[in-house]
Amino acid sequence: MRFRGAAFALIVFAVVSTICLGIAGAQTPASTKQTAAPKTARAPARPVQANLAQLMRGILLPASNVIFFAQGNNPADVKQAADPSSATDPLASTYGGWTAVENSALALTEAARLLTVPGRVCSNGRPVPVMNADWTKFVQGLRAAGADAYKAAQTKNEDKMLDAAGAVSTACQNCHDVYREKTDAQGGLASRCTK
Repeated sequence: MRFRGAAFALIVFAVVSTICLGIAGAQTPASTKQTAAPKTARAPARPVQANLAQLMRGILLPASNVIFFAQGNNPADVKQAADPSSATDPLASTYGGWTAVENSALALTEAARLLTVPGRVCSNGRPVPVMNADWTKFVQGLRAAGADAYKAAQTKNEDKMLDAAGAVSTACQNCHDVYREKTDAQGGLASRCTK
């Protein structure tokens, strides 16, 4: 019993002290208050981990493939894996079928902003051209195509998915024509990701 009474007394003391200090602080004349310096400095940017090719292969390509699958196949017909919680195929996972198509479309939509993160480099080590007007336009096209694919997936209509997959394909191709399909004289990728 004594311990409870002592603990209660400490809590009451802490609460009362906090209230009193708050009241005293509120009554301090303005001339004696210290004002905090305005926060103008930003937190340091987090380093980018993946280069552009890794980002494409890790997020954008797998998500696109799920969308492309749904343009000619019914995702609801895909059987779940024996252990759907550890399935590597999104269509056969716990969140498979049409839900996988919806999630993949949202992944494209959200991942589009990762294409604009400063500090990311192309597979040849050159900076991703995030400041180029056409790059911004291509990213916006991908984001819009992903959003349209999400709406189409919600309808569970293969014809609508055919149109949506076409829009995703076009968005990808628009950018690839300018920034991906470049090779040097030896057939290498020295000029990939740059004009």
